[in-house]
Amino acid sequence: MSGGGSQNSLRKALGSIKDTTTVSLAKINSDYKELDIAIVKATNHVERPAKEKHIRAVFAAISATRPRADVAYCIHGLARRLSKTHNWAVALKTLVVIHRALREVDPTFHEELINYGRSRSHMLNMSHFKDDSSPNAWDYSAWLRTYALFLEERLESFRILKYDIETDRPRTKDLETAELLEQLPALQQLLFRVLNCQPQGAAVSNFIIRLALAMVASESVKIYQAITDGTANLVDKFFEMPRADAVKALEIYRKACQQAERLSEFYEICKSMDIGRGERFIKIEQPPASFLQTMEEYVRDAPREEHSPSPPPPEPVKEEKPPVVAPPDLLNLDDPATVASSELDERNSLALAIVPAGDQQPATAPTQANGTGWELALVTAPSSNETTAAASKLGGGLDKLTLDSLYDDAMRRNSQPTSYNPWEAAPMNGPVMQAAPHDPFFASNGVAASHNVQMAAMANQQQALMWQQQQQQMMMMTTPQFQQPANPFANAYGAPVHPYGSGMPPPVQSYQPYPGYL
Repeated sequence: MSGGGSQNSLRKALGSIKDTTTVSLAKINSDYKELDIAIVKATNHVERPAKEKHIRAVFAAISATRPRADVAYCIHGLARRLSKTHNWAVALKTLVVIHRALREVDPTFHEELINYGRSRSHMLNMSHFKDDSSPNAWDYSAWLRTYALFLEERLESFRILKYDIETDRPRTKDLETAELLEQLPALQQLLFRVLNCQPQGAAVSNFIIRLALAMVASESVKIYQAITDGTANLVDKFFEMPRADAVKALEIYRKACQQAERLSEFYEICKSMDIGRGERFIKIEQPPASFLQTMEEYVRDAPREEHSPSPPPPEPVKEEKPPVVAPPDLLNLDDPATVASSELDERNSLALAIVPAGDQQPATAPTQANGTGWELALVTAPSSNETTAAASKLGGGLDKLTLDSLYDDAMRRNSQPTSYNPWEAAPMNGPVMQAAPHDPFFASNGVAASHNVQMAAMANQQQALMWQQQQQQMMMMTTPQFQQPANPFANAYGAPVHPYGSGMPPPVQSYQPYPGYL
């Protein structure tokens, strides 16, 4: 025991030295030296209640007549005292000064304290505080934390109710349903913090804790009175409420019944501790259980609110896009005549295709032996062997193969009897019509050639005609004049032989019309 007492005496001595040092520094360095000294002496390490003159000096600095800067400085000094100490006496005495200021100073101090908590970490947050210097200090620290929660909830109720529950009369008797449903839960939460302030262990016999608990118990009377008036007002309106509000009101009524029972127990503890001397506490009466059952049946049978169907979302407005105007066709590419011409060219691209003999369909062949002969040969596609075709190229745009075919065709015509009547059909060599020779271009005779093929054919025909006229003039200049035969239609030259071979075509004969035709 002597060791524990020595340690306790040593802590008290160290606390006294700290307080003296803080006061000395305040006298030298502080612009608010009197206020700083009053705060230190009102919250010193002495395990006794502070002197009233030091507490009144603090209250004078936070009154409504003082500048707001002085009030803010005083609040900041109290908050710094709470945040830096680890001694239960300093922390508890600081909370008592704040609690008494809330009860005895004008409501402007409430507002300044709430604003200070918004701008900085809440000064009343003591959830992590502990003083483990002794077992008794541990019990003191536990009650101190619940006491700080009560003061914090007291500020919150002031923010919601807009008045102080201790200094003003209760106003819940005349409130409407919406205000009742907002304020009654706040008052019930404050009463919940009161009920948690029951001291345990060594805290029951601590004198400073008993003074603080007396203030809490005295305020619980007005808190319960406000809850009772508000609950009675809520019951009067209960059976006219919609179901959603009735559910909230039923929960408030249940909680009020439970807290009334716990508050009775709390008052018994206070009486046993000789707090309030018994005459200040009111008698708690429990509401009848039958009325609670009636309220529950009403909530269970009340019709549920049907939410009106939300209107359908508006249809999105379709934006009409302007018609796309096609650019002008300057080349007449969309001309139907041009399209038809291109299709005709595609169909005529096979006009000169060589059809094999086995695939040729039987058809009526022309009876003229001198049908399309060397004329078609002029427009025949050249051989695929470009080297051979280039070597056999002659003047005038012809080659040896073309000339040979022309000479063969001329010899064939000379070997057949010639008729000078243009309307006489070709003679037959036998009783049966001779089969027409195989014409590789017969399949394309009924299809008109494309434009470029026709132009090429006309150019070749003109060159051939000019060559024949030149040869005829040369022969007329070198051949002697013979007597005109009696037959005006007879061949004056017979069947001449070309001096360069048998491949030369005969000269173009001049036909005279039949005398009787004229």
